[in-house]
Amino acid sequence: QVQLVESGGGLVQSGGSLRLSCAASGRTFSRYNMGWFRQAPGKEREFVAGISWSGGNTRYVDSVKGRFTISRDNAKNTVYLQMNSLKPEDTAVYYCAADPSRTFDFFGYWGQGTQVTVSS
Repeated sequence: QVQLVESGGGLVQSGGSLRLSCAASGRTFSRYNMGWFRQAPGKEREFVAGISWSGGNTRYVDSVKGRFTISRDNAKNTVYLQMNSLKPEDTAVYYCAADPSRTFDFFGYWGQGTQVTVSS
């Protein structure tokens, strides 16, 4: 069992940056792949970025490649999403999720989400 709490969202102008954090409780964080998802109004939730349990493997949706960076600090039980060159279409609620299967196919634990709003 792991509990996830996101922070770092807010309002930023187009071209700006934000760093999201996701703090995890429990001793199993370092065993899980982690991911960031987002859901914009009227749209389905989409995968944004993922990182393997060791941090050695990352993946991104094409629309954020080169702008977003996912990282993790297993000593602090925290995963981050650095978002640069933000665009209005990045506006969404961002969710942190944990994948105990280590396949990036099953994210069984979710945070409550943090709002990111990018103004034009």
